[in-house]
Amino acid sequence: MRIKFLITTALLLTNFLFAQKIFWKEGEQLIWEDFQGSKNETKADNVVAYTYCGWMYSGMKSTNPNAKIEIKLQTVFSPEKSWKDPLKINDEVLNHEQKHFDIAELFARKLRKEIGEKIKTSRDFDRYFKSLYNRHFADYQKFQDRYDGETKHGTNKEKQLEFNTYITTELDKYNQYQES
Repeated sequence: MRIKFLITTALLLTNFLFAQKIFWKEGEQLIWEDFQGSKNETKADNVVAYTYCGWMYSGMKSTNPNAKIEIKLQTVFSPEKSWKDPLKINDEVLNHEQKHFDIAELFARKLRKEIGEKIKTSRDFDRYFKSLYNRHFADYQKFQDRYDGETKHGTNKEKQLEFNTYITTELDKYNQYQES
């Protein structure tokens, strides 16, 4: 018997699953109208915008531990939890926020690659998925923090250009692991 499962990260709370969301797609860019949330006053005063993004995954799991399993991992953006200060936004800030979304997709591709290599059956899922996911998610969060720190939230133009190039190159490198 097959059981359907839907699992989300701590980042993607239950209400996020049922709320409006934008899935990452090659060539599609965020626009300021996508940032529909209210500014979070607990964030730093100098933050112009906030991108709330992460991953959702789902699949079919069997009670038979040897049954083949397929996992779908999608990169998502939440308009309702993403916000902007309309008095301070500009195209450079939007590019910086887009890169946060692109970073989420990059790390999703890395995770999809490893899932494809290591998880073939329901038993493999039970054995490996949680640790793979947690490791990739920790790396993703560290990279997001590093990105904001080194670019100074996009205000260091030289570092921003370096990250833009790096992110694009890495997405290309893992292109075959795009969600189809």
